[in-house]
Amino acid sequence: MKLSKRFLVKPGTKVKLSDWDPNDTAGFAKKKEAVDVIATNQKRLAELQYLLYAESKRAILVVLQAMDAGGKDGTIRHVMGPLNPQGCPVTSFKAPSDEELAHDFLWRIHRAVPRKGSIGIFNRSHYEDVLIVRVHDLVPKSVWSKRYGHINAFEKMLADNGVHILKFFLNISKDEQLERFKSRLDEPDKHWKANPADFEERKYWDAYQEAYETAIGECSRSYAPWFVIPSNKKWFRNLAVSQILVETLDELDMKFPEPAFDVSKIKVE
Repeated sequence: MKLSKRFLVKPGTKVKLSDWDPNDTAGFAKKKEAVDVIATNQKRLAELQYLLYAESKRAILVVLQAMDAGGKDGTIRHVMGPLNPQGCPVTSFKAPSDEELAHDFLWRIHRAVPRKGSIGIFNRSHYEDVLIVRVHDLVPKSVWSKRYGHINAFEKMLADNGVHILKFFLNISKDEQLERFKSRLDEPDKHWKANPADFEERKYWDAYQEAYETAIGECSRSYAPWFVIPSNKKWFRNLAVSQILVETLDELDMKFPEPAFDVSKIKVE
């Protein structure tokens, strides 16, 4: 079975994250088995990126969401690292600025959507506006509950305009998150990653899980699917995301454009 089918959240599905095993490796037993597959996927992704740029008829938007320490940065580094950075912009969405707060919640998102011919990566995204704002009561329920519909309409508009959207929830367990937090304290070269606020947020684990379940269930659509990626094992996370990207881009059946002149008549002296 293709991994794009195995980890797909089908539209209309009621999502319960406890049904998705964060230790699942789809039959791969060890990291060593995955290394060659990841390398092959990276090479193919680079080829497909070049073809995407040459064709320039569509864009790819990759959305990465996860609990803290879920591996968003690691996925970008290990999966998209070999891609040409000129055609693979990464946008990290932090707390909105005063200017951004003065607009609708999708304003800053729309500005960062990749242009045709490129692969854009969102490290966090518009989904924060139905996640953290819900968990911490930053806006009333009457506001955030309408945003699922706004998001679906926004993503449908992007899809209608040639943006292919792939959304990945990097699924780790609460115990795995704790181990990763501890490593940030134990290893000096990871101290810069440590943040006391992350430990405070662990108190809201269940609330975040519920918020993610609703967001994924409400907003997984054929034109903008969600994938729940088992991410306790980083190597399998990288394999799964890279494989799904390759499977999806291969299905686009992209073609190099025909030259605007007769190549046979060009003489090089």
